[in-house]
Amino acid sequence: MTQKMVSSVLRDARRIVVKVGSSLVTNEGRGLDETAIGEWSRQLAALVRGEGGVPREVVMVSSGAIAEGMKRLGWTARPQEIHELQAAAAVGQMGLAQMYETKLREQGMGSAQVLLTHADLADRERYLNARSTLLTLLRLGVVPVINENDTVVTDEIKFGDNDTLGALVANLVEADALVILTDQKGLYTADPRKDPSAQFVHEAQAGDLALEAMAGGAGSSIGKGGMITKILAAKRAAGSGASTVIAWGREENVLVRLVQGEALGTLLVAQTAKTQARKQWMADHLQMRGAVVVDAGAAAKLRDEGKSLLPIGMTAVEGDFSRGEVIAVRDPSGREIARGLANYASAEARLLCRKPSSEFEKLLGYVAESEMVHRDNLVLSAA
Repeated sequence: MTQKMVSSVLRDARRIVVKVGSSLVTNEGRGLDETAIGEWSRQLAALVRGEGGVPREVVMVSSGAIAEGMKRLGWTARPQEIHELQAAAAVGQMGLAQMYETKLREQGMGSAQVLLTHADLADRERYLNARSTLLTLLRLGVVPVINENDTVVTDEIKFGDNDTLGALVANLVEADALVILTDQKGLYTADPRKDPSAQFVHEAQAGDLALEAMAGGAGSSIGKGGMITKILAAKRAAGSGASTVIAWGREENVLVRLVQGEALGTLLVAQTAKTQARKQWMADHLQMRGAVVVDAGAAAKLRDEGKSLLPIGMTAVEGDFSRGEVIAVRDPSGREIARGLANYASAEARLLCRKPSSEFEKLLGYVAESEMVHRDNLVLSAA
């Protein structure tokens, strides 16, 4: 891979998820690091405003609630009991959210707290609701600050570490890149704290099994992750086409320098483009729960103009499907012309056939989206 390719990954990214770990956020467990959070907030604001380039959409995934709660409660060791972890999270989350809100507001930025569990992303409808909320916040220029909802999780539904959460959020919002800020400069062939001969890895392919073989375990008693969780997170993010950078969180102006094209940290490159990954996933569906039939005008707009599918162009709904499932789109002759993610379940879609968006609320009592299938979630079938 050429230096030009390496530097262009973040420079070309328009939607970025930034994940920062507990040891950085809490200064190795000594309490929230106001200076560091203020500095990351300044850089996030610079990215959103497009300083030195183009405006970006950014999501912050921040650990630190449990560590901050431990400090406030006077605990020096991470508890093992789940109810104690939940209590620490409940105490610490107050300070964590307040700190980000204060520091982002100082930069003229709005912020939002979003707490997620694995169950939120495993359930398709809740997944779509979370996605819609985050995309709306980004469209409004607000910086979402996401953490795992440790106050309610159990062992069965924990993400396990916020590196995994960062990757899942990157998949959720279809980010171009995931930046994992850590207390190391990046990835080494061995733990540099134990092996002085360890070599720095400047770039590699996300998902390369050799990376997993060289990674060690958790690196801190404060956080739960380690370099292995970052490597696995990069592999997961690559599934939706997002490349990952692992970099030192205290590197001066690290986020701004990355988007300006400077090669910092370790770059783990996704081999599949973002749009390709999503559309290939939809195209590969062998079985679909249903379909919608559209009139000739709607079919032409989909095929020739790349438009979204609006309910007003639908003439019939086939099968029984839920919101978020992949459905076929058929022309008046019954031929599949596209497939995509349904924004409404089949029962709702039947009510919306031939109806303009202005009537959705009267018919359903709410409006989820104005489209039945958004063009970003639609792939045309082969002619």
